[in-house]
Amino acid sequence: MMNMLCPWEAPTYLIFSSNVPNLLFYSHGVAILFALIFGVAIYSKGTRSLLSTLLFGIIILFSTWVFIDLIQWATNDPRVLIFYWSLAILLEGLIFTFSVYLVDVYIEGKDISFGKKVGLFALIVPVIGLLATEYNLVGVDVAVCDATEGPIATYYLYALEIASLIWIGFFSWKKWRKAFEDTERRKQITIFTVGLIIFLAFFIGGNIQSSFSDDWTLAQYGLFGMPIFIAFLSYMVVRFKAFNIKLLGVQVLVAALTIILATQFLFIRTPINRVLTGINLVFVVFFGRLLIKGVVREIKQREKLEDLTVHLEQANIKLQSVDKLKTEFLSLASHQLRSPLTAIKGYTSMLLEGSFGAISDNQKEAIDRVFQSSSHLAKVVEDLLNVSKIEQGGLKYEMAPFDFEKVAHDLATDLSITAQKKGLDLKYESDGKTHMVMGDMEKIRQVVLNIIDNAIKYTEKGSITVSVKHNDARNVDVLAVTDTGMGISAEEKEVLFQKFSRGEGGKTNTSGSGLGLYLAKQIAEAHGGHISISSPGVGKGSTFTIELKPAPVVAEAVIVPTESQNG
Repeated sequence: MMNMLCPWEAPTYLIFSSNVPNLLFYSHGVAILFALIFGVAIYSKGTRSLLSTLLFGIIILFSTWVFIDLIQWATNDPRVLIFYWSLAILLEGLIFTFSVYLVDVYIEGKDISFGKKVGLFALIVPVIGLLATEYNLVGVDVAVCDATEGPIATYYLYALEIASLIWIGFFSWKKWRKAFEDTERRKQITIFTVGLIIFLAFFIGGNIQSSFSDDWTLAQYGLFGMPIFIAFLSYMVVRFKAFNIKLLGVQVLVAALTIILATQFLFIRTPINRVLTGINLVFVVFFGRLLIKGVVREIKQREKLEDLTVHLEQANIKLQSVDKLKTEFLSLASHQLRSPLTAIKGYTSMLLEGSFGAISDNQKEAIDRVFQSSSHLAKVVEDLLNVSKIEQGGLKYEMAPFDFEKVAHDLATDLSITAQKKGLDLKYESDGKTHMVMGDMEKIRQVVLNIIDNAIKYTEKGSITVSVKHNDARNVDVLAVTDTGMGISAEEKEVLFQKFSRGEGGKTNTSGSGLGLYLAKQIAEAHGGHISISSPGVGKGSTFTIELKPAPVVAEAVIVPTESQNG
């Protein structure tokens, strides 16, 4: 029987004969092309790590198996069929055992132990040892050139493959659960494992069906699992930069489409189809090159952005460290300056009041300048202390209900003298109501003082109006300070409440520290309020508003008289 030939001609170039349907060249060709292009790219462009080597090995085993399957379809010699059929069974077992190895290395990120290697080798030993015996292949039916499989090929091999699939799924699921805090890692495990299981399930599903039904055309559909697996891996390369390579997904796609279209010329018989296929091939090549170039540019831009992001993060960490040191220095320096400034103010005040005897007008003028300068410096020191406390979370607030309107009225009255000396008209408008708010009265007083004082500083002529009213729509009490000063541009509004930002007015008036409005904003927001500025434009004045929530109304207890009280 073994010397007899199957009923068709001998194959040409091992794989071409009348027994091979054209469809097989597509199913086998697509699987081999996708696998080899991806495998070569992984191995040549990657780092040739153990993971890349294992994946490349599985792809070579699979591609060899697919090519051998074509030989089995094409040959008419039973001896050739027996040899290659046995070799295909060995390759199939190796594909599944190496897939188990691959999953372990991918998920654990390191080589498996020697014990596991021995265990995997032990599983494949029966296939190797009994490969050339009747336990593997019993014989060949020459009429259809179909081998009769023994228990190794029919039962042991498929049991090994099913067990490998179950182990891969269980092992991956267990590691997936442990990575519950790492969402990205979970996604990678899911994509890699699902893609591999689809590939192996398609592969074993087609072979098992064909083994028991003797219809080997069904096995061809199982080969499409490999392109699906390659698609999953390509997504991982693009999305997660797996295997340390770039552009692989796009290059594999363009190369595979080009080769698949080119192979159609082997089966086309009409001139019009050749022309149309040629046009399609030109389009794929042309636009494929454009696509690859576009992806190259995008990858370079993304790498630059990633480098910039890393540098910015490092610079931000350094800036935060420097800012912390600066804050600590300001706090220390301010504390050290406060005591001598208090002494200077105290003694100059006593000199001006005549506590140490009469002084001349010239001496009084000089001492008054010292007093004013030390008062200004003391305010700057106080601002610096408050800034350092805010940044260190140490600024305390003593919250209690107080009359917002009274604070504004008293400050407007006190500062009206300063405004008059400058030729300004400072007016206070009242609705005659009490506006009780919840907050630290001294801190809010400091904010209102700063706002009115700024209005006086930056208004050369005209008037300043201070008012407190209730906004029913928003249920807030609103203090407004409107002046006819230099106004402010839209650009300055964006930075006005930042530290050491003084706007255009700071160029002509150098007495400010650039901290007042920053502190005002921080204090207002700490009270659940809001501070803002509006201005028609430069030279047209401005309005600062401070919004605070009303204090909750506490109902007074009502005493209901009893009968005895009613007499």
